[in-house]
Amino acid sequence: MPFRDRNQAAHQLAEKLMVYKGKNPLILAIPRGAVPMAKIIADALEGDFDVVLVRKLRAPFSPEFAIGSVDESGWTYVADYAPSAGGTKEYIESEKATQMETMRRRRAQYTPIRPPIDPAGRTVIIIDDGLATGATMISALHATRAKNPVKLVCAVPVSPPDTLQKVKTLADEVVCLEAPEWFSAVGQFYMDFPQVEDDEVVEILRQGVANPDVS
Repeated sequence: MPFRDRNQAAHQLAEKLMVYKGKNPLILAIPRGAVPMAKIIADALEGDFDVVLVRKLRAPFSPEFAIGSVDESGWTYVADYAPSAGGTKEYIESEKATQMETMRRRRAQYTPIRPPIDPAGRTVIIIDDGLATGATMISALHATRAKNPVKLVCAVPVSPPDTLQKVKTLADEVVCLEAPEWFSAVGQFYMDFPQVEDDEVVEILRQGVANPDVS
């Protein structure tokens, strides 16, 4: 059953995550689509929200298809199928440099008036609007684990079952509302799935600065 939109999916995810309400969770969104969702979930759970910046490494002949991902530190995940999709070592290094520059630009744009919220010692819930290959979520979980959260949760509305198995090895808990066997793209599971623009992300993050718990 498709979701009406990201807001509906976020409210349904929040219901599944109510065990963390009042426990000061940190909700991290993978930009850009998951940012409005993270705000809804953080409000419902009485937690903080922020972004975790990761980027997929695009296949050379199919830019929507991820052959890996990279986080802000430069740590890189390369899928085992990358070579068969044209992901030579030289191409991956070039694509990694491109995506790291995008992350540097986004970090300067998204959080210019405060540093990222520190996940150390907190329950951290990483949100995306859905998983396909799982590449960006893998980098997001790896990057956040390195910052010593007390618990690390992956929460998504939809994912193919094999991708869930991949991310389960990196998270303490995985929450997924739908795991259909037939899966083409995340957008097929939403009736309304508009692109989230940078200015919307900036405005949502700016609202979060008003939270007195943000430091």
